[in-house]
Amino acid sequence: MKPVELTRISRQLIGAVLALFAFTAMAQTARDVLGPAAVVPLTEKQPPAKIIVDPPLAEPLSRGLVFIQYRAENPRILPVFGPKALDVSPRIGHIHVSVDGAPWHWADTSGEPLILVGLPSGPHKVEIVLANPNHQPLDRAVVEFVVPVAKSNR
Repeated sequence: MKPVELTRISRQLIGAVLALFAFTAMAQTARDVLGPAAVVPLTEKQPPAKIIVDPPLAEPLSRGLVFIQYRAENPRILPVFGPKALDVSPRIGHIHVSVDGAPWHWADTSGEPLILVGLPSGPHKVEIVLANPNHQPLDRAVVEFVVPVAKSNR
């Protein structure tokens, strides 16, 4: 092939890829990404609540910092509690977090990654429970990881 033909084919290929990208992006609606609008109560049955948790980010973990990203499907994470909040549509909730089987946990309503610092080196287990506004579990996930031994500054 001549260099001019190769350049023309490359441009056509790049154009086709960009068009496919644009078509895929346009095919997704706001509802597909964000879920139903929170301004109108849902009349259809809501799908089950689900928590999706990633393993800790590798680079911070190598330094003893634990950053755990998660997302909830089919409730929205909000700081709203109590029996009346069960009637909110679409569904809302929060998470409960416990570390290494501790008998206590904390609630988080930020929707932001969990950040744990100061854990001793060695294996750890973090349980993340997706809960409704009355603190009843909807779904749970467990993340296991190892905090490496701290490197000496010598």
